[in-house]
Amino acid sequence: MRVAIAGGTGFIGRALTKALLERNDEVWIISRSSSKNQSNRNGFTQLTWDELEAAPALLEGIDAIVNLTGESINQRWNQAAKKRVMESRLTAAARISKLVQSLERKPPLVINASGISAYGISADGIFDESSPTKVTDFLSEVVQKWEQAADSIPAERLVKLRVGVVLDKKEGAFPLMAMPYRLFGGGKIGSGKQWLSWIHLEDMIRLILFILDNNFIEGPINASSPEPVTNDSFGRAIGKAMSRPHWFPVPAFVMRTLFGEMSTLLLDGQRALPSRALENGFVFLYPTVNSAMEELVGQG
Repeated sequence: MRVAIAGGTGFIGRALTKALLERNDEVWIISRSSSKNQSNRNGFTQLTWDELEAAPALLEGIDAIVNLTGESINQRWNQAAKKRVMESRLTAAARISKLVQSLERKPPLVINASGISAYGISADGIFDESSPTKVTDFLSEVVQKWEQAADSIPAERLVKLRVGVVLDKKEGAFPLMAMPYRLFGGGKIGSGKQWLSWIHLEDMIRLILFILDNNFIEGPINASSPEPVTNDSFGRAIGKAMSRPHWFPVPAFVMRTLFGEMSTLLLDGQRALPSRALENGFVFLYPTVNSAMEELVGQG
């Protein structure tokens, strides 16, 4: 299979590239950095957006585009940061739409990452892909506009991959989430009742490959585990796996003081279920938070 990855140099993109190359797929990475349009020693070809705008035929005949592009949300949300977060996603979707339109042989599949925030903040709702989306905060607004921009991509099959919190030992949010427990200072954040929809990085990559390999899958797909948990339960699972106490609560006002509006990432959430992935036969390697924690930080 011939796959182009926009945002292929990021956390998820690098892991996806590795998995594709391991099964002998051909990979093109689309990024902002100069590449001179050459295959590097790692086995993939790197192209810039400028190169593709000048010569879109470089991707003629590819089978799929996976769009993972987006400014990190892990920064203080001042007005400039919010603008970067929003515009990076809308610009990437527009570029992919223009690219696909210009190709004579259009890729039959485009996977456009978005987020579980599509369903808005909720303390007690349960959401799957049949649930309506709504805007309740900045992130849900970003996801709504991101998915609307993706609708302009003229793909035969468009998948909107609504990604939860992706857990990995070394990268992403998890090392910071686990740090207080390593220092014997872990505990619930705020009320501890807020929901966390998460997915292990390995399952995240396996789900993308599953979508690539099964041409009957399209539309929204929740990339999250079958067992979302509350913040309190998540912390207890970390503590159990690390043999550390879960005892030191952090009040909500402290998080708001430290992180401003971005504190919503830790103080709010939504309970999302991967109904469509399960219905289509996808099997999670790490379906429960305890199984994920044993792999991520388990002592034995």
